[in-house]
Amino acid sequence: MTNQQATHVAVIGGGILGVSTAAHLARGGAQVTLVTAGALADGASGRSIAWLNSSGDRSAPYHYLRLLGLDRYRTRLARHPESRHYLRFDGALKWAAPDESLRQTFDYERAGGYDAIWLDRAGVAELAPDVNADAVAAEGAIFNPGEGWVNLPDLIAALAAEAVAAGTRIVEKAGHARVDVTDGVATGVVLGDGTVLPADHVVLATGGDVPAQLGALGVSVPDATPSAFVLFTGPVDVEVKTVLNTPRVAIRPTPDGRLVLDADWAEKSVVVGDDGAITVPEESVQGLLDEASKVLAGNPKLTAHRVGAGLKPIPGDGDPVVGAVPTIDRLHVVFTHSGATLGLILGELVAEEVLTGAPSPVLRAFGLDRFTDGADLGEVGIGAWAPVPQR
Repeated sequence: MTNQQATHVAVIGGGILGVSTAAHLARGGAQVTLVTAGALADGASGRSIAWLNSSGDRSAPYHYLRLLGLDRYRTRLARHPESRHYLRFDGALKWAAPDESLRQTFDYERAGGYDAIWLDRAGVAELAPDVNADAVAAEGAIFNPGEGWVNLPDLIAALAAEAVAAGTRIVEKAGHARVDVTDGVATGVVLGDGTVLPADHVVLATGGDVPAQLGALGVSVPDATPSAFVLFTGPVDVEVKTVLNTPRVAIRPTPDGRLVLDADWAEKSVVVGDDGAITVPEESVQGLLDEASKVLAGNPKLTAHRVGAGLKPIPGDGDPVVGAVPTIDRLHVVFTHSGATLGLILGELVAEEVLTGAPSPVLRAFGLDRFTDGADLGEVGIGAWAPVPQR
């Protein structure tokens, strides 16, 4: 990718989406300024289960985008073998709650060619010895060999270093930064202290804050962002490799021998104060520890190390919101759940749109215009998309 106009692009957001976009822009020759309210990775990216997958039933465009996301991770792992410390593809295991079944999910995944293996309890014990096979549903479980996990703070640090080496300026602890708009055109970024950083183009990638920031500019985006938390355990004695998605707890390992835990029921227990402060009940913390112990081999005693609480970005319809903002020239937005899986590919495609001025066919189904023009883009076929340039 070559930037013929040496565009100066300001990116707001220090999570995986913002940093990935900045790194790809810099790689393409742009002058880039990355602005973040606090430190890099101190938002949702620093408290993510970060499961890399396209599991389950999704629209064709969204499934395809996630497959591209997995592809970019595998490419990065091959080119940067040192990343194996924090980026792994050791598979993921999931099973159903009592009185439920994942057979239909398995059939759906297989019908679409997604790598999925049905295991009975004996198969689980053989293939995933870190799992307590007795805790698996009587019907069995789905093992997805091609799935994995990433520790986003480590990846963000690596991408930020690459961006800086390519000339990017990173402004941390900038306070509440906002897009500066003049006569319907994004002209830069206003930092928390009022300092204005001019730019030719702005990318807004501030996670769960995106809807409010767009709303302040008169742009409405449906929002289903909840307050949530993940729990980081103390060091564990068992070696956990497999990402686990069980009825009562999700688990993935960390590079330093801990575990990250979350669950829908625990998320719903948080208390949000009038000032936005999030309180996580102690019983929810202990409940996650207990549930995780039950599904791990040997039922190890787990301890809490720290809680990461904050907004979990989720667009109102569940699909990514990515692309140019129709009513404000020279402004792009990136707002999505599953930022881990999509982090590399969305950074690449958004950077390409900004630098070339050409909309990405892959992102057509995820534009903001779907909320205003009534277009039904959910049935766009994979075969209608042009190949994405590789780097």
